Amino acid sequence: MRNAWKPFEVIFDIPGKQTRLEELEQLSADPGFWKEAQEAQKTNRERKSIETTLAAWAGLQKKAEDCAVLLELAAEVDEDPDLEAEMQTMAEDFESTVQEMEFKKMLSGESDMNNAFVSIHAGAGGTEAQDWASMLLRMYLRWAERRGFKTTLIDELEGEEAGIKSATITVSGDYAYGYLKAEVGIHRLVRISPYDANARRHTSFASVFVYPEVDDTIEITIDEKDLRVDTYRASGAGGQHINKTSSAIRITHIPTNIVVACQNERSQHMNRATAMKMLKARLYEVELKAREKEMDKLHAVKKQIAWGSQIRSYILQPYQLVKDHRTDLEIGNVNAVLDGDITRFIEAYLMS
Repeated sequence: MRNAWKPFEVIFDIPGKQTRLEELEQLSADPGFWKEAQEAQKTNRERKSIETTLAAWAGLQKKAEDCAVLLELAAEVDEDPDLEAEMQTMAEDFESTVQEMEFKKMLSGESDMNNAFVSIHAGAGGTEAQDWASMLLRMYLRWAERRGFKTTLIDELEGEEAGIKSATITVSGDYAYGYLKAEVGIHRLVRISPYDANARRHTSFASVFVYPEVDDTIEITIDEKDLRVDTYRASGAGGQHINKTSSAIRITHIPTNIVVACQNERSQHMNRATAMKMLKARLYEVELKAREKEMDKLHAVKKQIAWGSQIRSYILQPYQLVKDHRTDLEIGNVNAVLDGDITRFIEAYLMS
């Protein structure tokens, strides 16, 4: 039984992970381990990830052994519907676990384990597009909730009549960026407009950008001379100070023209700290994209982010369908998708 697993051990690099775990355990046992707190936290995150993978591997082996026992039992007895049903359930569970491990193997990018920033921007079309952007925001919040991820609204610009012009959230949890990077692009909605007195069909667009939260141990140098910092009064509901002081912060990185903003914290100092963290993440993403240009041939099927090259369409009328244009995956239950059931789209894209 053990030898039968050798090819899979190589595919999932189990021996390499075990060796790396031993190295990390030795590092953790060093008396001076916590002198460099940020590096120690990074080490512990890697250790936790490897331990999770090895535990999943051990569980997979146990399920395979249980399947083998049932097969031996089935060979010794006459037809037993209950036994057959149990074998079917166990086989499906085993297959699901293998697929999950295969998918996790795809999340091996430099920043895939990191938390993620998700920014949503309404396209042209006024209230229609702004309402669509708010629907997308809710979809990602519901998806994160389903997976047990923590979310925080960092910045939001409300629409004049309904919806949002833009919003940025953080999604915190293992592999948040690895999953959500599949959502980058233009999302298209087709429906009968609830804002049109003539009940005409409208097409709306919104863009989704995702970038990883940068580990503080990664060196990203930001020259204060390259920054333009604007303060303004925060909008929306909040505490007693939110609309009385100019505590909201908008930072523009002049060389790259990257703009980040934060208004949800109680003080200008805290908003600036959060905005700087976002800026650092955006600059890191710029560096990652520069490196990825050298690997364009490996990503030839991925479309550029531009209006008119939507990655997914959500059709509510005249029929109901969600279609991912990169993988051709189609799901008819639009309401479930808009309620956060998007994992199948994410997995299909990352596995393609």
